[in-house]
Amino acid sequence: MSRLLLIAALTLAVGPVLAAPAAVDPAPVVAAERAFAADGLALGIRDSFLKHSAPDAIVFAPDVRKVHETFPKRPSDRGGPPLVWWPLWAGIARSGDLGFTTGPSTYDGKPGAYYFTVWKKQADGTWKWVFDGGAPSSTAGAPPQGSRPVYLQVSTTKGKYPESAFADARKAEAALNAAAKTGTAAAYSAVLADDGRVVGSPAAPGNGPAAQAAELATRPPVMTLGPTLGGETSKAGDLAWTYGEAAWTRDGKARQGHYVRVWRLDPKGWALVFDEILAAPPKS
Repeated sequence: MSRLLLIAALTLAVGPVLAAPAAVDPAPVVAAERAFAADGLALGIRDSFLKHSAPDAIVFAPDVRKVHETFPKRPSDRGGPPLVWWPLWAGIARSGDLGFTTGPSTYDGKPGAYYFTVWKKQADGTWKWVFDGGAPSSTAGAPPQGSRPVYLQVSTTKGKYPESAFADARKAEAALNAAAKTGTAAAYSAVLADDGRVVGSPAAPGNGPAAQAAELATRPPVMTLGPTLGGETSKAGDLAWTYGEAAWTRDGKARQGHYVRVWRLDPKGWALVFDEILAAPPKS
């Protein structure tokens, strides 16, 4: 399918273009992430993850696992090797209730990978994360801890009610997944926002068309991307996160894992602003 046709297929009926409220930015999400990271040092990984996650929060281990069902079974790791991480890129919905952050990490003082966390504002006004899981992106050259994060442009397009908006986002996702069966790079390039990010390889992450093209070049020519398994949209219907299963062949061997995405409602329809492929360990 050509780029033009795929874009047309993903173009959905959306509301009028409106300026996002000036006061809306990801600062509250960044603050929540930093509080989470601070508790990671004070409480350990297990207890900080439980404290800052929503009741329905999930991780991949390697399949979908509910944090509040699995983490209580783990032994306390308080006082163990420190896991340190800090946000460098963040985004938020125009309704200020759904967002994300990502950035580098270290473990026991050694460079780690990039984390990625989706955050949701709770009924009591606090922020809890609903998904945590990052790609093996290189942290070389990353700005140091305490650096000011870069913010994703907030949507300027009025969305539908959350249920209808999520249905539309899933249609966009289904079209992308179908196109990836015949050409991974072309399928993604057709729906990526210019300020979006694609990760999954050991390369350092970056935003923009050049970084996107470089990362997509590391992916298999074709991929089998399953239907949306979960996620949600903001109350404004302008930001959505999704996840599903992924399968591909690398060096003649079958591989499996998951995709995780963030979609933003742009004037022409749902645009992909973040995509990561999280590979499961190879089967022995």
